[in-house]
Amino acid sequence: MKKAAFSPSFCSRFDNPAAVSPSPARQLTFNYLLPVNAWLLLNPSELCCDWTMGTIPLVESFFDVRNVATLTFFCFLGSLIVFSLRSPGDSSKTVLMALCLIVLPFIPASNLFFPVGFVVAERVLYVPSMGFCILVAHGWKKLSNKSVLRKISGVCLAVVLFTHALKTLHRNWDWESEYTLFMSALKVNKNNAKLWNNVGHALENEKNFERALQFFIQATQVQPDDIGAHMNVGRTYKNLNKTKEAEESYMIAKSLMPQIIPGKKYAARVAPNHLNVYINLANLIRANESRLEEADQLYRQAISMRPDFKQAYISRGELLLKMNKPLQAKEAYLRALELDRTNADLWYNLAIVYIELKDATEALKNFNQALELNPMHKLALFNSALLMQESGDARLRPEAKQRLLHYVKEEPQDANGYFNLGMLAMDDKKDTEAEAWMKKAISLQPNFRSALFNLALLYSQTGKELMALPVLEDLLRYYPDHTKGLILKGDILMNQKKDIVGAKKCFEKILELDPNNVQGKHNLCVVYFEERDLIKAEKCLVETLALAPHEEYIHRHLNIVRSKIASLGAMGQSSLPADGTAAAEEKKKSFQNLKEVKNEQKTTQTSVDNNKGHSKDMKQTEKDNMGKETPKKSTKEIKDIEKKRVAALKRLEEIERILNGE
Repeated sequence: MKKAAFSPSFCSRFDNPAAVSPSPARQLTFNYLLPVNAWLLLNPSELCCDWTMGTIPLVESFFDVRNVATLTFFCFLGSLIVFSLRSPGDSSKTVLMALCLIVLPFIPASNLFFPVGFVVAERVLYVPSMGFCILVAHGWKKLSNKSVLRKISGVCLAVVLFTHALKTLHRNWDWESEYTLFMSALKVNKNNAKLWNNVGHALENEKNFERALQFFIQATQVQPDDIGAHMNVGRTYKNLNKTKEAEESYMIAKSLMPQIIPGKKYAARVAPNHLNVYINLANLIRANESRLEEADQLYRQAISMRPDFKQAYISRGELLLKMNKPLQAKEAYLRALELDRTNADLWYNLAIVYIELKDATEALKNFNQALELNPMHKLALFNSALLMQESGDARLRPEAKQRLLHYVKEEPQDANGYFNLGMLAMDDKKDTEAEAWMKKAISLQPNFRSALFNLALLYSQTGKELMALPVLEDLLRYYPDHTKGLILKGDILMNQKKDIVGAKKCFEKILELDPNNVQGKHNLCVVYFEERDLIKAEKCLVETLALAPHEEYIHRHLNIVRSKIASLGAMGQSSLPADGTAAAEEKKKSFQNLKEVKNEQKTTQTSVDNNKGHSKDMKQTEKDNMGKETPKKSTKEIKDIEKKRVAALKRLEEIERILNGE
């Protein structure tokens, strides 16, 4: 429990209601608290861990019956003082010492000279209890010296010791947990909203939100103007996914906050935890895209009430990023950094802003600053490594690898770390290492889309196409609409398995998902050509050309097919012959023409062009394999084409992974 300081500057009407009450209620209540503390020493049967708020109602009138207890206390105290000062002998000295131990340590917490941040606190009675014990022991000694009362005094002492021992044992069980402690306090006092809130917090920590809500609501009923209680209700409703009720509770809490007068400087002191009502309400309503401006207004209102409210700047920065206002988000984070330059999370957030601003250099600097403050900042480790990897600078790869290794050490169950280690290994041409990392990622997350595709791609580019097929089957089982997976599978089936039917199904599946997919459509045209159905191939290429009229390679392929149809028409044939030397030679020439045309296509431009280059390079491999007997291209040229295909595929998958947030 949080202890209140002995200072009036920390005193509020919730902690000590009498301290802010008018006369005579203030004086009458403070004086009544003295017999209350004396009764706790005399009869500690009803102990409470928190005596603030409405635990002890104010004594607002001279006719309140509790004033009798105050008068009785002062009479008894006065008689002891008179006895200790006027009576001769050791007895008076003993009483005087006991009174000194009781009164002097208690004076600073008595509220008589200055108000303190609590009403009653059992902890301030520890030293006074020593003086009280001296008084009890001295009184028992006096009684036991009389022969008539000796036995009775012995019995009374035994009863007191036994009952207090039982109370101590029982009280120990009250301190077993926060829940048991605050529940025991509620048995003593049900008018303290803080106790209801604390029981709710204990249940909230146990994820028992339904029961916690009941206690929070009761707190608002006991103390309707308690801002914190209404905030607790709103937070619990949010945890229960009841956003409407949560917003209503936050709005009630907000209405209890001091209102700002336009044109006047806000000077009232507001508790930082109460300002969180603006943050919580804004965080709740910004889930609705149509209310982002309203959320921003709440953040700005919190900042206007307390310009050094760091969390408001941080939350507003996140919102401005969501609103696609990175420059304003940058200003918010820079203002927060002025308040706290040792916060690694702030440097990390600023790095994310620079990524949005396409300034990779500044982003990396801020990531590095975050890691200087917190070398094990997991998000900074991961995202800075990813940024280094995306830069394409081979000099940064060793550092990126080290950061990812630190990341997987901190997060051994996160498949993304192992996947990116695999991507780095692929960049460094360390195929065996890349395969091991990819397999590790898949073992942790069997449906990891990017890892499955890139492992299949790795097998494909290292001559292990048949090993890629089972991986592609897994990929397509989880993601049947994975276009690049279908294209790669079709490529392997056509070139390695010579399964034209299987390849055809892959390309037809692509067109079912996206009838306007140019690469899938074009590859299906090649399948028709493989099946020697030139008429169908021509029709297919015409349809493909309608989808991409500016693609020159489609024009050339269509001209090749039409030329072939014309030559066969002159020979009186409607399709390619099934066998024959002349037919085979014509087929090789046609395929070689397709190869030459496709080699002229660019592999990468924008992210859209990457898709096109991906298809053309993939199909180039298909044609290269089929046209090995016609060595018009050198081995070096074919390897260059293969490298371009691999780079295009890998880069495309990385872009997709980033966009999809994988």
